[in-house]
Amino acid sequence: MSSTVTSSTRRFSDHFEPQDIDPQEQRRLRGHLEQIDYTAFVSNREIMAQALGRLDAGHFQKLAVTTAQARARWAAAALAIGQSGRAPEPSEVETLASLRNAYDELSTAYEALRRMVERGYVAYGPSTQP
Repeated sequence: MSSTVTSSTRRFSDHFEPQDIDPQEQRRLRGHLEQIDYTAFVSNREIMAQALGRLDAGHFQKLAVTTAQARARWAAAALAIGQSGRAPEPSEVETLASLRNAYDELSTAYEALRRMVERGYVAYGPSTQP
């Protein structure tokens, strides 16, 4: 099983790769798999384009600011709990977990959107707003 490391995620490939079939059958199988991958690409491109439209730097900048704000709220809450000098209350831990979850989700969304642009699922270009 091979793995791919992105900036924050390790993904494992679980694609079956036959080793002991004849070269002609292997080429035929690769052709089928390429058709499957292309079908997934076209489906993603059509669905993402409809749902998201054209993205530009402004979209990513606003998402980056929102993500940074969520990270700062999470870190500030953790520091405040730590400065109290006592064990955190269950409600404080729940709040901290909720803040971390917000940051994690925004960060994951940013990475996913970046991959969508990289793979050509959504159009990216200059802002059309003045």
